[in-house]
Amino acid sequence: MSQTVAMVSLGCAKNLVNSEQMLWLLQEAGFSVRPDADGADAVVVNTCGFIESAKQEAIDHILELAALKADGKLKKIVVAGCLAERYREEILTELPEVDGIVGCGGFEEIVSAVRAALEGETPVLFGDIDAPVSGTKRILGTPPYTAYLKVAEGCDNHCAYCVIPSLRGVFRSRPMEALLEEAQTLLAGGAREIIVVAQDTTRYGLDLYGTRKLPELLTALCGLEGLHWLRLHYFYPDEVTPELIEVIAREGKILKYLDIPIQHASDRLLTSMNRRGAKASLLKLVKTLRENIPGVVLRTSVIVGLPGEDEAAFEELCDFLRETRWERAGVFPYSAEEGTQAAEMPAQVPEPVRQRRAEIVRELQQDIMDEYNARLVGQPLEVLCEGYDRAAGCYYGRSYADSPEIDGKVFFTSKTKHAPGEFVTVTVTEPLDGDLVGEI
Repeated sequence: MSQTVAMVSLGCAKNLVNSEQMLWLLQEAGFSVRPDADGADAVVVNTCGFIESAKQEAIDHILELAALKADGKLKKIVVAGCLAERYREEILTELPEVDGIVGCGGFEEIVSAVRAALEGETPVLFGDIDAPVSGTKRILGTPPYTAYLKVAEGCDNHCAYCVIPSLRGVFRSRPMEALLEEAQTLLAGGAREIIVVAQDTTRYGLDLYGTRKLPELLTALCGLEGLHWLRLHYFYPDEVTPELIEVIAREGKILKYLDIPIQHASDRLLTSMNRRGAKASLLKLVKTLRENIPGVVLRTSVIVGLPGEDEAAFEELCDFLRETRWERAGVFPYSAEEGTQAAEMPAQVPEPVRQRRAEIVRELQQDIMDEYNARLVGQPLEVLCEGYDRAAGCYYGRSYADSPEIDGKVFFTSKTKHAPGEFVTVTVTEPLDGDLVGEI
């Protein structure tokens, strides 16, 4: 009888892709994959270690699994991913329940790590975080109609508040032919929506080909049979070129939804954070996108409470958001992370002030989103059906304006049955707490 293994995948979609690859490697090696850790021989926890809240989430999961282990319902715990990479010395001493660790550069050694742990050893495997990006096959952790396509790994931007380059290595693109082949495999397996991800997708191809190749890659992906939606994430603002905008506007399969983290709008803070560009260029970018891509929905991420952010800089950010009206935004209080330049900067903002400012911006953005949703009443929307909510007595899904896990839902009624993965046209009847309600 084969040994069993479960996977707990935390953090971002890029981390999920690594979890999917590890599952495939484990299954190919003869392990039986279980949906949960209770009763498994081993569990792999693929962690995030980006900011304090993500670290705490990972530790909480490990402790929950340790309780299962203490009750005899789980044999071994292997910790992988960013937390393992960042705290390789501390994990085994501070969390003695952990039986092995695998860093970001060593995930392809997961089979060896799990086997060694099950044999009573304590594997510690860290590969080269700057090695070429793996094209290992995957067992999808997403619904079959949606899949992520990671086009690159690592980051060269070196923002002052961020530890990602030290965890994930330098920016490395995957060859275009490998990406197209993987996309075809995903589509053949039933995917209708492909979501392009990387730490900085706009830089795609620069390291391999000497020039930015995202427009060419997107054009090729749109030519693949079976693709219905192509969603784009994580653009660096100053890398959005006229050629890229033209491709997004031209290709019907590319969703008019762009995720462009700006982090702040104060020139002084952008400079201190080692971010390229300035408020004027951000204003110009938003204007250009709205003029050239009709109906575009813009998502961003902002950090409040950065070192040196006084009340004037905070108000400047709020005024910028009111002016530019981003339909979607993730708002994060600054997290001072050891090993970053920002953690050593003077004028650190007190934690209560950071939290208060985050709440203010969230409320501001909620008003903007509510205003956007109200404008959709009476409008038809193409919706990807994701399931049926028996308690509510209606179906639910996502429109082009909603990325999985981070944005809202569209709840709708219909006189006919619909399967998950089916595209339907819904007329919006009302907004509801960040979601939409409608009918076929």
